[in-house]
Amino acid sequence: MAQILGTIAKWAIPVGLAAGAAQSAMYDVQGGYRAVIFDRIQGVKSVSVGEGTHFLVPWLQRAVLFDVRTKPRNISTTTGSKDMQMVSLTLRVLHRPEIKNLPSIYQNLGLDYDERVLPSIGNEVLKSIVAQFDASELITQREVVSAKIREELYKRAKDFNLALEDVSIVSVYV
Repeated sequence: MAQILGTIAKWAIPVGLAAGAAQSAMYDVQGGYRAVIFDRIQGVKSVSVGEGTHFLVPWLQRAVLFDVRTKPRNISTTTGSKDMQMVSLTLRVLHRPEIKNLPSIYQNLGLDYDERVLPSIGNEVLKSIVAQFDASELITQREVVSAKIREELYKRAKDFNLALEDVSIVSVYV
């Protein structure tokens, strides 16, 4: 009995260290997520990693997880129309990051890319489009206004590697 306990004690620490090393070398990417690998020597790797269990070099590499599912975002602004009336608009934007450009998004914008980009480009586009219409035209030509906003927002979001699934005007108050 003493010999068995001695053998277990002799092997417990090396086996525990090996199991800990193996555990720290593995990471899991859940469904709806992608991982960008940050390497302490080479920086951000140029390819993102898909779903499943993967390996990395512990303490040298780190996996940064991105949620690539479509997410909603409301953008509200108050701006002047062509006839100088104050108009309040709210947009609902369904967006997601472009998967092939995740490393670039991580390098340039970080994990909170949507909080940094969408409010600024949304307000910019809303103000430029609303200034082209009278307050009454914003209501009567809502489809035209919505189409222009959608088109411009798609262009601006593309510059930041964001894919917009849908853009719709939720409310207009004159």
